[in-house]
Amino acid sequence: MARIRTIKPEAFVSESLAAVSLTAERTFFGLLTQADDQGRHRDHAAIIAGQLWVLRPEHTPSDVETDLAQLADAGLICRYTSPDDKRYLHVVTWHRHQKINRPSMSRLPDCPRHNAPAGTRPIVATPAVQADVTEPAPSPHGTLRDTSREPREPAPHSTPDRKPAGQSDFTEHSVRDSGVLPASAVTPHRPDLGPRTVDLGSTPSGGASAHAPDTLSARDLLAEYVSACNHRPPDAVLKQLGGQVRKLLDEGIAPAHLRAALERHRAKGLSPSLLPSLVHEVMNAASPGAPATHRTWTNPADVDAAYGGDL
Repeated sequence: MARIRTIKPEAFVSESLAAVSLTAERTFFGLLTQADDQGRHRDHAAIIAGQLWVLRPEHTPSDVETDLAQLADAGLICRYTSPDDKRYLHVVTWHRHQKINRPSMSRLPDCPRHNAPAGTRPIVATPAVQADVTEPAPSPHGTLRDTSREPREPAPHSTPDRKPAGQSDFTEHSVRDSGVLPASAVTPHRPDLGPRTVDLGSTPSGGASAHAPDTLSARDLLAEYVSACNHRPPDAVLKQLGGQVRKLLDEGIAPAHLRAALERHRAKGLSPSLLPSLVHEVMNAASPGAPATHRTWTNPADVDAAYGGDL
């Protein structure tokens, strides 16, 4: 199914596109809108002509075949055949230029050249598409890459007259030489302060899992809200919700109250316009153990002072 795609401004100064005809360039831009989320499409000139050139009948399927040949020669598309002898194509630089939100899996077969499983590519170096660099051949097994050409020797096993690795003797002199700080810079151990592994610093209030101080912005609170959702809410909902959060912060509402209200909003799936009501509920709801008290009406002792002589 065709989706909205991206055409970058650099496309109109692309040397690869400048090497093909104007009709081939239009066919390429049209393929961007018709390819699936992995950049693949049937390699069938008549089908592509019916999708892209239906209102230009003078551009026949034969002309579209010429366009596709030019695009393949320029390295813009790759044409391949599946095991069932059907022909397909894909845009070579698709994943470099198209950022698809929640892409669907392709129903078309992989390209055997660009999407081959790991371990099936030839070991010889092959030039990268539209680049001036060459992919180096994989290093032979047992050699160090870029740092040494000598084969890696296996570590010797323990023998009766050789100590296992990591347990050789060392002296204080060797440790002193390998260090960077002088011996005077090392703090001496004091038994009265406990072992060295004890952290003498104070633990922040609330523990390691406590929230940061209430200096959060609307963006921070909204990020917490989105991360707690099972699926990312629609952009329209997040835009309205962000506006409500900014207004409430400007009114002086504490971020802790906003965080609790956003949690209720997420759990109930309410409209963004109801966030102020949830904040009011969080700030002023009566605690479970202390119900609201009701005072019985009594006449004032001084009627004139209470009503200002209006009775």
